[in-house]
Amino acid sequence: MHVVSVNVGLPRVIEWHGRDVETAIWKEPIEGRVAVRGVNLVGDGQADRRVHGGVAKAVYSYAAEDYAWWADTLGRPFTPGTFGENLTLAGVDLSGAEIGSRWRIGTALLEISQPRFPCFKLGVRMGDASFVPEFELAARFGAYFRIVEEGDVGAGDAVELVAAAPRGASTIREVGIAGLRRAG
Repeated sequence: MHVVSVNVGLPRVIEWHGRDVETAIWKEPIEGRVAVRGVNLVGDGQADRRVHGGVAKAVYSYAAEDYAWWADTLGRPFTPGTFGENLTLAGVDLSGAEIGSRWRIGTALLEISQPRFPCFKLGVRMGDASFVPEFELAARFGAYFRIVEEGDVGAGDAVELVAAAPRGASTIREVGIAGLRRAG
């Protein structure tokens, strides 16, 4: 298990269906080490802190294996950061990760907090508004982490599960699917 890339981006305004939309979903891989502190990675931002970011959504991660699945399903390649994640990870089953488990990534200690429930901006990023329900149905949510101990991360860093979730904890997939049922 390792970090494929560390991705950051700042809010920008783009035009979508004739209106201006502020978004920070465009994340780009960066070289070197990046500090993980407070409620974010240094150099990263969110456009709407009411629904993005914060303590429980400090670091968003997506698996390289899920990227491969999407590439096969949609018949096109994707680059790290396309899904708006801060960390692209390989060899990690994020869908099966349990809420409350703790992971050492680089020198930071992070805790799985919740799945991603995308807003329309994922559709903006993919250039297709219908992608959001497709993403939800695929149940490949990716995982948010809260920051337990600040540190830094870089491409190539090991990803290590250091503390299991409390007994009976739900997985990212279970919480994601249950959330969609409640919302739908």
